[in-house]
Amino acid sequence: EVTLHVPKLRQRSAVCGTVDSWLLWRLSGGRLHMTDFSNASVTGMLDRHRFCYEEEILTYFDIPADCLPQLCFSSGIYGLVDEALLGCGISLAGCLGDQSAALLGQGCIQPGMAKNTYGTGSFLMLNAGAEYRPPEKGLLAPIAWSLPTGCCEAVEGIADVSGAAIQWLQEKLGILPEPSRAAQMAAAVPDTDGVYFVPAFTGLGSPYLDSRARGTICGITSHTRPEHLVRAALEAMAFQTRDCLLAMEQIAGQRLSCLRVDGGGADNDFLLQFQADILGIPVERPKLVEATVRGAAYMAGLAAGMWASLEETANFWQLQRRFFPRMGGEERIARCAAWKRAVEVAGSWLQ
Repeated sequence: EVTLHVPKLRQRSAVCGTVDSWLLWRLSGGRLHMTDFSNASVTGMLDRHRFCYEEEILTYFDIPADCLPQLCFSSGIYGLVDEALLGCGISLAGCLGDQSAALLGQGCIQPGMAKNTYGTGSFLMLNAGAEYRPPEKGLLAPIAWSLPTGCCEAVEGIADVSGAAIQWLQEKLGILPEPSRAAQMAAAVPDTDGVYFVPAFTGLGSPYLDSRARGTICGITSHTRPEHLVRAALEAMAFQTRDCLLAMEQIAGQRLSCLRVDGGGADNDFLLQFQADILGIPVERPKLVEATVRGAAYMAGLAAGMWASLEETANFWQLQRRFFPRMGGEERIARCAAWKRAVEVAGSWLQ
């Protein structure tokens, strides 16, 4: 049993919640304590059938229900910003988890559409439609967004280390002058010369969920150059995405026709071309890669009557470039098989 001691907490009423509930609390001057279903769904405390907090879980962990934020839809007029902050009362009208907002901002409003956000880690989310699919295969099953007309379910996979591997090559090994040079260095060699880099610095994320795995670089020879390592790190970002996507397709029961991308890594042409090659489907980069803030704005605009439906917001998405697969099927199979062997080595490192 663990007892937490917080000074002065015994003399005061306490509430708790996720970051969005804290922001609503602060922006409203303490008048709103709310969270939407997309954020509540990832706490593990939401009853996915009755759309309320799970009483059995609250009882087991001795969590008072009245300390949790009120559940709300992702779009609605919740209240007003405290006038002391901005000098006027602006409506608080949209609330979404960041990856859910990115999915909406990418125009993925139809079941079977998916996006990937390349950042320090990679976050892949698929629109699963109205049907809830319990978590399996190392994936998450959050609510994408919720409206009075119903909820959109999602399947999500997370690679804990993605762009962070590029930072590691720069900051720790010193073989990369700056992250923006990664694509140039990777293109300076025709391939990785058999090198595979599994960046499991903190274990392997989806779909493996292996906390015993550790970062592994396989296939190094006396001919290995910094360019090979940089290229292998970028390719690892694409391989990890493919692993997640294959598991998602099995759960969703359908094959994706394309993948939309955003985040800092979406500016890397080499990465996106290899991603298309290793997936065997087109990869689409929008003109505006900052999708998260757009998704939240779409929900607020829907509540404010700026547009009549989410289908209308999907028309705002604009293609900047589409990357088509160039790699042959036999090469793709061989490269993925070699990656799997490297993952097996990484996963067996800690006993």
